Amino acid sequence: MNKPILGTNVVTQIGILVHDIDKTSAEYAKFLGVDVPQWTETDIEEKAQTKYMGQPSQARAKLAFFDIGENLNLELIQPDHNPSTWRHDLDKNGEGFHHIAFVIKGMKEKIAVLKANGMQLLQTGEYEGGRYAYMDANDSLKLVMELLEND
Repeated sequence: MNKPILGTNVVTQIGILVHDIDKTSAEYAKFLGVDVPQWTETDIEEKAQTKYMGQPSQARAKLAFFDIGENLNLELIQPDHNPSTWRHDLDKNGEGFHHIAFVIKGMKEKIAVLKANGMQLLQTGEYEGGRYAYMDANDSLKLVMELLEND
């Protein structure tokens, strides 16, 4: 048996793109039998240091999180209109599934490993207490993969 490429095989998040986070959050809360979570907004470019396709981007998004299992959450994402993987995929594919995420250690090294496995880096950014990277794994795994590294 092989070791997982990322050092883990535990999915920690499922991301879904939406046009209306308030409406979709209410629907998920009703379906899951939980309270509607308060959404948050990603940081401004200067703080988040967002890059899309290697270029700085002012992209921001509203995010709402639902705990749906042990160490697993559902993330609803309503992007603004600035260039991002969120905006690109919402415009191209409409609402629905966007990514699965893994918590990792060693962001630069993991990105290099995934690039060596044919996955293109789409977007990176910082958040309070960590950083993220979206990788295009559509050719091999048929999805976008998010790497999350927490400090």
